[in-house]
Amino acid sequence: MTEKREYRMEELARLAGITVRTLRFYRERKLIPPPRREGRIAWYDDHHLARLRTIAALLERGHTLTGIAELAEALDHGRDVADVLGVAPTEEEPVRLTPEELAARFEGEVTAENLAAALDLGYLGTDGDEIVHISRRLLDVSSALVREGIPLAEVLAAGKRVREHTDALAEMFAELVLRHANEDDLHRLRPLARSVVEAELSLALDRRLRKPSA
Repeated sequence: MTEKREYRMEELARLAGITVRTLRFYRERKLIPPPRREGRIAWYDDHHLARLRTIAALLERGHTLTGIAELAEALDHGRDVADVLGVAPTEEEPVRLTPEELAARFEGEVTAENLAAALDLGYLGTDGDEIVHISRRLLDVSSALVREGIPLAEVLAAGKRVREHTDALAEMFAELVLRHANEDDLHRLRPLARSVVEAELSLALDRRLRKPSA
């Protein structure tokens, strides 16, 4: 097991490549969590170092300190990854990201509002200094849509609407199976439900594309 390292303020500032004065400023702005106090000595750990390196990376990408503070607050008050991923088994592959990697995926679109919306939807959870996206497929699709010029806020709003419809579809299929089988059969027949939804969505898109524009 890796031993937890702790640093005095001067050492942390040196490792992060900033001045002690800058470190104090970040602490006052609540960009980093409070240190552990031992008498008059403040002790910082690797979580503080990771946060400072994230701040530096986000500043390089053009984020302001005010924006970074808002992002930090949203993350610090977001749901833990255990709340997002630990509720039930999933076939989806979670993806671990640093805050700067998330910002690179959605260039200019990672705002406090969008981050809070993604946390509320359960797309994102936090695990220490890492962010965990619940589904690689959803992450890839949403970032592709943003690259096509669709604002992330609208992608997330559409995701919320899709969630409402898919929850209703899942409930309908579960009721159908449980009327004639049991809970074990529901897990076994899950791929059939997914195939029905995918086929119907494909047919619906075909109908929409054939429909004359107004």
